[in-house]
Amino acid sequence: MQTIPLTSMKVGDLVAEDYRRAAIFKKNGIDFCCGGGKTLQEACKQKGVDESELVADIQQLDNRPAGQPAHDFTSWSPAFLADYIIEVHHRYVRDKMPVILEFAQKVARVHGHAAPETIRIHQWLAVLADELNDHLGKEERILFPYIKLLWSYAQENGTPEPPTFGHLQNPIHVMLNEHESAGEILREVRSLSQDFQPPDWACKTYKVLYQMLEEFESDLHQHIHLENNILFPKALEVEKSVLPPAVQS
Repeated sequence: MQTIPLTSMKVGDLVAEDYRRAAIFKKNGIDFCCGGGKTLQEACKQKGVDESELVADIQQLDNRPAGQPAHDFTSWSPAFLADYIIEVHHRYVRDKMPVILEFAQKVARVHGHAAPETIRIHQWLAVLADELNDHLGKEERILFPYIKLLWSYAQENGTPEPPTFGHLQNPIHVMLNEHESAGEILREVRSLSQDFQPPDWACKTYKVLYQMLEEFESDLHQHIHLENNILFPKALEVEKSVLPPAVQS
């Protein structure tokens, strides 16, 4: 069997195989969630990263004993993975976003005159909060229940009624675009915050806000990665197995 060179593999697939690789991509500024469809070679070229050094870092990581990974997401059914995303990542967003907004508003109000970027950060976060609230609702009310329905029919060799939205790719396309929007907002926040580095004179609230933002970004990257690179491809394969070709066209 011919082995595919790492440079020809998609970034999202590389992270799906071993999530430890996400740290390498993050260090090099390579987007593995929304930009997961690019090959490693394309991503390196776009970011001006030395391709050979990055490949060496991945190979070194792959050769390092790591024990059993905490979760083998690629082995999970799409139904189980959808529930996991809701219980872990949707819950995280709903728990953390109000606290982050509260801190961001306070920092902007107190320090906006000396650090006007904090006002823009608060404004961007308010937009992100609204977008994510709408986005999570659509996943929980429409997309994920249908994915779980497809999976149940696949187990029973049945055929569900075609959904009102047609091909599963239609709502997935909407979700992918919304993921890209969320990613763009967080990239803007990271840039405005100088990579979440508060000034030397920053108060405790200011510092905690940036710590929370960095943690939030990391969780959202994992969240989007699980959907874009694992859940959605799995769901599309299940759809192919249960719906007649005429419905899929």
